[in-house]
Amino acid sequence: MHLLLPLLASLLFVAGLIFMKRAGAAGVGTATTLFVSNQCTAVCFSALWLFGGDGQPWSMLWQPTIIAFLYILGLLLTFLAINCGDVSIATPVFGVKVLLVAILLTFVGDTPLPKAVWYAAALASFGIAMIQWTGRSNPKRVVTTILLAISASTSYAAFDVLVQRWSPAWGVGRFLPVSFWFVGVFSFVLAPWVDWRLLRKPEIGNYLWPGSVLLALQAICIVFTLSAFGDAARVNVVYALRGLWGVTLASWAAKRWGGNEQSLSRGVFLTRLCGAVLLTLAVVLAIVGR
Repeated sequence: MHLLLPLLASLLFVAGLIFMKRAGAAGVGTATTLFVSNQCTAVCFSALWLFGGDGQPWSMLWQPTIIAFLYILGLLLTFLAINCGDVSIATPVFGVKVLLVAILLTFVGDTPLPKAVWYAAALASFGIAMIQWTGRSNPKRVVTTILLAISASTSYAAFDVLVQRWSPAWGVGRFLPVSFWFVGVFSFVLAPWVDWRLLRKPEIGNYLWPGSVLLALQAICIVFTLSAFGDAARVNVVYALRGLWGVTLASWAAKRWGGNEQSLSRGVFLTRLCGAVLLTLAVVLAIVGR
């Protein structure tokens, strides 16, 4: 039943990115988006303090510090990816995170890497190639989007593995709030680049605040599941469904609000959808295969 949380998170993540993409199109910079999102997430994670936990001595604060750094880096690269390219390009590529998690768990557990992971990596490469092929009119931008999405996935993969590894000693209600309080504090480095004037505009707030809340909620779903239940590999398989939602929901949102996906031909849309399906199959193969 705990896998219902990453399923919900996959939908919330894509919906949040669509709102953030709209905020960026309205003129909000990456620094402003990242600052608001991180503060919102820090506030939301504070509610998990009620779950309690044993905690750890002050000397162990380096662990939530690393977690906070990886989260901020991953989110920064995510925002750069969607600002550079389409949501329907970036979100399927985020699916490679589950391959990276499987590889990291293998190294942490000191066990051989299953052959299925290598087959899945090849299948994922075909999926990424199909998505890249749909950007022939602007190949450099598409390649940059894909590289940023893979970099974000790498950061988040390390984040997931370390949360699963370190959280039990702290307890869910201590490790997660402390980690995301660090996220909120570290984000004040961005304050000089935050456009405070834009935050007061309703046409900006209508996209930025809902997007921040949706991303905070999806983060709680994923991180709480990893902290309370572990099972990072299967959690990420379910979470990888965001690649499918990213293609379909982004197309629907573009028709409603406008956007690059609105001008895509049927052939390009179907090719991206096929690429997303291949990536989804790849991550499933990486976990259930041998």
